[in-house]
Amino acid sequence: MPLYICPNCKQRSVDVDGTEGFSDAPAACRSCGFGFLFELMEDYYPGPNTGLVTCDREGRVLAVGRGVFELTGFEEADLIGRDVREGLTLTAGGDQDPVALALEWGVRRLGEPMTMRAHSGSEKRLVCDLFPAYDDDGGLLVALSPANGS
Repeated sequence: MPLYICPNCKQRSVDVDGTEGFSDAPAACRSCGFGFLFELMEDYYPGPNTGLVTCDREGRVLAVGRGVFELTGFEEADLIGRDVREGLTLTAGGDQDPVALALEWGVRRLGEPMTMRAHSGSEKRLVCDLFPAYDDDGGLLVALSPANGS
Protein backbone atom coordinates (compact mmCIF):
# COMPACT_ATOMS: atom_id res chain seq x y z
CA MET A 1 0.00 0.00 0.00
CA PRO A 2 1.52 3.34 -1.05
CA LEU A 3 2.51 5.76 1.71
CA TYR A 4 2.24 9.52 1.28
CA ILE A 5 3.34 12.63 3.13
CA CYS A 6 2.05 16.18 2.77
CA PRO A 7 4.98 18.48 1.87
CA ASN A 8 3.22 21.32 3.68
CA CYS A 9 2.01 20.00 7.04
CA LYS A 10 3.94 16.66 7.22
CA GLN A 11 0.72 14.65 7.71
CA ARG A 12 1.32 11.03 6.66
CA SER A 13 -1.36 8.94 4.96
CA VAL A 14 -2.02 5.74 3.05
CA ASP A 15 -3.82 5.76 -0.29
CA VAL A 16 -4.55 2.85 -2.62
CA ASP A 17 -4.16 4.65 -5.95
CA GLY A 18 -2.88 8.16 -5.16
CA THR A 19 -5.89 9.86 -6.71
CA GLU A 20 -8.72 11.88 -5.23
CA GLY A 21 -11.93 9.84 -5.14
CA PHE A 22 -13.05 8.59 -8.55
CA SER A 23 -11.12 11.24 -10.49
CA ASP A 24 -7.60 11.12 -11.91
CA ALA A 25 -6.57 14.20 -9.92
CA PRO A 26 -3.69 13.63 -7.50
CA ALA A 27 -4.67 13.14 -3.87
CA ALA A 28 -4.64 16.35 -1.81
CA CYS A 29 -3.93 16.67 1.91
CA ARG A 30 -7.04 16.18 3.98
CA SER A 31 -5.48 18.00 6.96
CA CYS A 32 -4.33 21.29 5.45
CA GLY A 33 -5.76 21.21 1.91
CA PHE A 34 -2.35 21.32 0.20
CA GLY A 35 -2.68 20.43 -3.49
CA PHE A 36 -0.70 17.19 -3.69
CA LEU A 37 0.89 14.45 -1.62
CA PHE A 38 4.39 13.04 -2.06
CA GLU A 39 4.67 9.25 -2.38
CA LEU A 40 7.25 7.52 -0.17
CA MET A 41 8.76 4.05 -0.45
CA GLU A 42 8.68 3.62 3.34
CA ASP A 43 6.97 5.56 6.09
CA TYR A 44 8.95 8.58 7.29
CA TYR A 45 8.52 10.48 10.52
CA PRO A 46 9.95 14.00 10.17
CA GLY A 47 11.01 15.75 13.36
CA PRO A 48 9.04 18.68 14.75
CA ASN A 49 11.70 21.16 13.53
CA THR A 50 11.95 19.61 10.05
CA GLY A 51 10.92 21.61 7.01
CA LEU A 52 10.00 19.95 3.70
CA VAL A 53 10.85 21.30 0.26
CA THR A 54 9.39 19.73 -2.90
CA CYS A 55 11.45 19.93 -6.09
CA ASP A 56 10.96 18.98 -9.74
CA ARG A 57 13.16 16.52 -11.63
CA GLU A 58 15.78 19.25 -12.15
CA GLY A 59 15.97 20.12 -8.44
CA ARG A 60 14.00 23.38 -8.78
CA VAL A 61 11.75 24.27 -5.85
CA LEU A 62 8.04 23.69 -6.47
CA ALA A 63 6.70 24.14 -2.94
CA VAL A 64 7.95 24.96 0.53
CA GLY A 65 6.27 23.48 3.60
CA ARG A 66 5.80 24.69 7.13
CA GLY A 67 8.97 24.89 9.13
CA VAL A 68 11.22 25.95 6.25
CA PHE A 69 10.86 29.66 7.00
CA GLU A 70 11.61 29.08 10.69
CA LEU A 71 14.74 27.10 9.82
CA THR A 72 16.05 29.16 6.89
CA GLY A 73 14.43 32.59 7.02
CA PHE A 74 13.39 32.22 3.37
CA GLU A 75 9.80 32.74 2.27
CA GLU A 76 8.33 30.45 -0.37
CA ALA A 77 8.46 33.28 -2.95
CA ASP A 78 12.25 33.54 -2.40
CA LEU A 79 12.76 29.90 -3.40
CA ILE A 80 10.10 28.95 -5.99
CA GLY A 81 11.72 28.07 -9.32
CA ARG A 82 15.28 28.18 -8.00
CA ASP A 83 17.55 25.17 -7.70
CA VAL A 84 17.24 23.99 -4.09
CA ARG A 85 21.04 23.91 -3.67
CA GLU A 86 21.39 27.41 -5.05
CA GLY A 87 18.40 28.94 -3.26
CA LEU A 88 19.45 27.64 0.15
CA THR A 89 23.18 27.65 -0.61
CA LEU A 90 23.26 23.96 0.36
CA THR A 91 26.68 22.36 0.45
CA ALA A 92 27.55 18.80 1.34
CA GLY A 93 30.28 17.79 3.74
CA GLY A 94 31.85 15.26 1.36
CA ASP A 95 32.94 15.35 -2.24
CA GLN A 96 29.61 14.06 -3.59
CA ASP A 97 26.42 16.07 -4.00
CA PRO A 98 23.61 14.10 -2.28
CA VAL A 99 20.90 16.08 -4.12
CA ALA A 100 22.41 15.20 -7.50
CA LEU A 101 22.80 11.54 -6.48
CA ALA A 102 19.18 11.29 -5.35
CA LEU A 103 17.92 12.91 -8.57
CA GLU A 104 20.17 10.99 -10.96
CA TRP A 105 19.93 7.53 -9.41
CA GLY A 106 16.49 7.73 -7.81
CA VAL A 107 17.80 6.66 -4.40
CA ARG A 108 16.97 7.88 -0.91
CA ARG A 109 19.74 9.63 0.95
CA LEU A 110 19.15 9.77 4.69
CA GLY A 111 21.06 11.68 7.35
CA GLU A 112 23.21 13.69 4.93
CA PRO A 113 25.22 16.36 6.81
CA MET A 114 24.99 19.66 4.93
CA THR A 115 25.39 23.35 5.57
CA MET A 116 23.31 26.23 4.29
CA ARG A 117 23.42 29.98 4.32
CA ALA A 118 20.27 31.28 6.03
CA HIS A 119 18.47 34.42 4.84
CA SER A 120 20.21 36.32 7.65
CA GLY A 121 23.60 35.36 6.20
CA SER A 122 24.54 33.00 9.02
CA GLU A 123 25.72 29.50 8.21
CA LYS A 124 23.67 26.64 9.65
CA ARG A 125 24.47 22.96 9.91
CA LEU A 126 21.66 20.68 8.73
CA VAL A 127 20.81 17.05 8.41
CA CYS A 128 19.05 16.39 5.10
CA ASP A 129 16.91 13.44 4.08
CA LEU A 130 16.31 13.21 0.34
CA PHE A 131 13.48 11.21 -1.22
CA PRO A 132 13.14 10.76 -5.01
CA ALA A 133 9.64 10.89 -6.50
CA TYR A 134 8.25 7.60 -7.78
CA ASP A 135 5.69 9.04 -10.19
CA ASP A 136 6.17 9.86 -13.87
CA ASP A 137 6.88 13.53 -13.10
CA GLY A 138 9.99 12.72 -11.09
CA GLY A 139 11.31 15.16 -8.55
CA LEU A 140 12.59 15.19 -5.03
CA LEU A 141 11.43 15.80 -1.48
CA VAL A 142 14.09 17.45 0.68
CA ALA A 143 13.66 17.24 4.45
CA LEU A 144 15.76 19.85 6.26
CA SER A 145 16.43 19.41 9.98
CA PRO A 146 18.74 21.40 12.23
CA ALA A 147 21.87 19.50 13.22
CA ASN A 148 22.46 19.13 16.94
CA GLY A 149 24.07 22.24 18.33
CA SER A 150 23.10 24.62 15.52
